[in-house]
Amino acid sequence: MKLPEFDDCLQKGKIVRFPAAKKLASKELDVAREDLKTSQQSLKQKSYKWATVQAYYAMFHAARTLLYHQGYREKSHYCLILAMKAFYVSKGVLEMRLVESLQMAKALREGADYENTFDPESAKALVAQAQEFVQVAESVIEQD
Repeated sequence: MKLPEFDDCLQKGKIVRFPAAKKLASKELDVAREDLKTSQQSLKQKSYKWATVQAYYAMFHAARTLLYHQGYREKSHYCLILAMKAFYVSKGVLEMRLVESLQMAKALREGADYENTFDPESAKALVAQAQEFVQVAESVIEQD
């Protein structure tokens, strides 16, 4: 899968080689797991705004884990999403729907953070998607 937008991220330095990345992947995965756990706790406490924010960050850190696993680091959330498509969707490792979930999570997190807009249904769905995204990142890291 050739993504001109991803190539643009590379050219503009929004995705860069990062020599320490592979060593940091497991630590980044721990951060994703912790954010997932706190999102689940927030959901149980009916704190839907924070469940939304934390679920996004669980997905963000899981995606960053996968990017680190490739030896790169992002300097843009948007380019991180494109990297998931270039490195993982194109190879059939990550389903496109999970990348779309990450994109949706980004929008929902921004709404919760900047506009104070959130709801129980979206928060529940996002926490479930975050759990799946983290599980996929775990399986990719464990396979190598």
